Amino acid sequence: MTTLTLAIVIVFVLGYLCIALESGLKINKAAIALLMCVGCWTLFMVDPGSYLHGAAENITLMVSEVLKNHLGETSETLFFLMGAMTIVEIVDKNGGFNFVRDTMMTTNKRSLMWRIAFMTFFLSAILDNLTTSIVMIMVLRKLVFDRNDRMKYAALVIIAANSGGAFSPIGDVTTIMLWIKGMITTKGVLTEIFLPSLVSMVVPAFIMQYMFKGKLAMPKGDNEVQKAVFSQKQRHAIFFLGVGGLIFVPIFRYLTNLPPFMGILLVLGLLWSATEWFYRGVPQQKDGFSQRVSKLLCNIDLSTILFFLGILMAVACLEEVGVLTSLGKGLDSVSGGNHYLVTGVIGVISSIVDNVPLVAGCMGMYPIAEVGDFAVDGVFWQLLAYCAGVGGSMLIIGSAAGVVVMGLEKITFGWYLRHITWIVFVGYIAGMATYWFWRTLLFA
Repeated sequence: MTTLTLAIVIVFVLGYLCIALESGLKINKAAIALLMCVGCWTLFMVDPGSYLHGAAENITLMVSEVLKNHLGETSETLFFLMGAMTIVEIVDKNGGFNFVRDTMMTTNKRSLMWRIAFMTFFLSAILDNLTTSIVMIMVLRKLVFDRNDRMKYAALVIIAANSGGAFSPIGDVTTIMLWIKGMITTKGVLTEIFLPSLVSMVVPAFIMQYMFKGKLAMPKGDNEVQKAVFSQKQRHAIFFLGVGGLIFVPIFRYLTNLPPFMGILLVLGLLWSATEWFYRGVPQQKDGFSQRVSKLLCNIDLSTILFFLGILMAVACLEEVGVLTSLGKGLDSVSGGNHYLVTGVIGVISSIVDNVPLVAGCMGMYPIAEVGDFAVDGVFWQLLAYCAGVGGSMLIIGSAAGVVVMGLEKITFGWYLRHITWIVFVGYIAGMATYWFWRTLLFA
């Protein structure tokens, strides 16, 4: 490894550490990711000729092309995320998720626990784990008034949301990345990761059910005067158009061979047009016009988008200097080619640090092969999707869902570590064992 390459690695590692210590440093991880990205590529430009082979007079042009290629690939993920976030925001703000609360309503604590587990699991696969967690916590606040009980339910939301996101190509950022890159397919991840993901949720839920005893207080009528801009039928139409559209995105890709972000833009355009049509019958003086799509675009979390931009482009720099390829060979040598060990460790690490750069790094370590464990829907890629998604539940800071629930319900790191971490780990191992049996029996 040359001195310049080592400097690039040091900048990346320092940036990675700062991102992991975001809560202590009080600096938004998006800012750190952008600085890390620019720092890595600036060092790359000190001597680009050592990495790009070509005539000296063409080096600058070659670097420009390399950057454009990486930015184009990164933009596919970013546009997909922005479109999906906007769709969910439209459905949420226009009352599309109200029926979820009505479906959950019960006074039996264990019954509510299982309803929450399965509703969160499947909703996360359709939406995403972060948005699903927010929706379910809002629902819980209307159903569970005891703080201790609600903390336990909230922990289950984190587990179910991350497990549900792992088996869907659109349920988690990491699976979205793998899917867009063509390392996993919709059919492959749904048929082979669904059962392990379900086990990783059901096993912890089965253990946690013994924490709940007795009855809940009957939810009181909603005292909030809701200014219903849309009728119930219109809210249902918005829900099914938005959620049904997200489900249709993989089908659209299969039918047209267009990138997934094109499908997201199609759904967003249809949903936007439908809400505008509904607003034609709303009196001008009503407050509901603040929920129009043109207004809701301001609610999109651009800091998250910029974080992904910085991380993915920084990882692209590591890929260009050959670090990821060398690291992949080193991992294979140490593990003896045991993908279960490698991805299992990655899953545990993802509970400590952000899983986006971890998965991005792994994607750069190994090229897609024609056959074998690194082929499309190969063992390595599917295990990576499962482990990076489910492993983040081990610590409350290990996933976006965990962090947002931690903030909403004021759950401490220590409480989660003492009461929930071991339960998640049991489910995590059970899911990996399920996958091993599934692959062994299927391909025996």
